[in-house]
Amino acid sequence: MSDMWQVASDKRDTATRDANSRHPSPVSREYSAFTLIEIMIVVGIIGLILAMGAPSLLQMLRKEGMRKAVGDVTELLGDARANAILKEQNAYVSFRPADNRLASSTGKTVTLPEGIAMEAIGINLLDFSQTEESRVWFYPNGTSDELTLVLHSGTDWRKITLEYATGIADAEPLKK
Repeated sequence: MSDMWQVASDKRDTATRDANSRHPSPVSREYSAFTLIEIMIVVGIIGLILAMGAPSLLQMLRKEGMRKAVGDVTELLGDARANAILKEQNAYVSFRPADNRLASSTGKTVTLPEGIAMEAIGINLLDFSQTEESRVWFYPNGTSDELTLVLHSGTDWRKITLEYATGIADAEPLKK
């Protein structure tokens, strides 16, 4: 008789196991999702990282205006030099500090971005900072007038120079 009970018990356990495997109870189900607290912690960490990086990002954006100004000025000087050599005639770049404009005899102009000023213009060792317009000349043999141009924006100072023997522009940060 114990065998009979044993068999019935085994069948019932097997039936219960099969039913449970087909329809798992909601209590035993495992969900794979994030809780609201976990999401809030991650958002908070991301916010802290962005807050720490914001000052350096703003500083980089401020310097971007200076980089563009220096690039535009050196490109304008290089174009005037190339024009003088290729066309075998003198070329110039004029500086107008009152309205922050530079113009070339080739017809190209550069306006410095707002907040950037021409602080010093030295041509052939003479100061032209206070003049309405000054010019640096490029010659067909590749030489030029000597130039020192200082640009200023906030705490950023840059010096652009032309070496008279080659007429090639060079820019560097200026320690004030």
